[in-house]
Amino acid sequence: MASGRDPAPGSFRPLSDLVEELLDHEGPLPIFGAGDPVLRMTAEPFDGQLDPGLLARFVAALRATMHAAPGVGLAAPQVGVPLRLAVIEDPAPVSEEVRVARARVPQPFRVLVNPSYEGVGAARAAFFEGCLSVPGYQAVVARHAEVRLTGWDEEGHPVDELFTGWPARIVQHETDHLNGTLYLDRAEPRSLSSNWAAAELWGQPTPERAARGLGFELPE
Repeated sequence: MASGRDPAPGSFRPLSDLVEELLDHEGPLPIFGAGDPVLRMTAEPFDGQLDPGLLARFVAALRATMHAAPGVGLAAPQVGVPLRLAVIEDPAPVSEEVRVARARVPQPFRVLVNPSYEGVGAARAAFFEGCLSVPGYQAVVARHAEVRLTGWDEEGHPVDELFTGWPARIVQHETDHLNGTLYLDRAEPRSLSSNWAAAELWGQPTPERAARGLGFELPE
């Protein structure tokens, strides 16, 4: 979307004012697309910039926007707010074949505040991945198969948890957004595919056929 605003939202006014302005509009929040500077900023750590009531309203709006898109995660910078806050939720409506191949299991709604992750072990998994800020395309990304996520929840309780499989992919993707990183930065360039091609040509549970057809290597 063309934002027509200052390239560093929140730099000259409190983030609370920016969020209040966003929440004045009805319906899902606008999702900012690749090329907007807010997606390349290092988001500001959350330290009470939003009072509890405003934080709860913002989280609810993020969740509603994620559902409407639809997606399985959404980070605050994707709606123009450079704050280290993200939401995730995945009902995992997939076939048994996909569930097994991708280790995709349902993930309840979670709020991630100031999250960071580190890989556990050397294992990596490569699958097609998409992003609400890069609509219409997918690419193969090799990510840690297991990560340790630390941070807090929306009530200030500490989080220190291991994620594996597809949930690990989701938390890596959303935490990357808070560091100004898009999934394309980590993707295999030759794998970039339209949603149609990803579904119709390479729609298998794993990307081996895409690797052969498009000429790229997968991690061993």
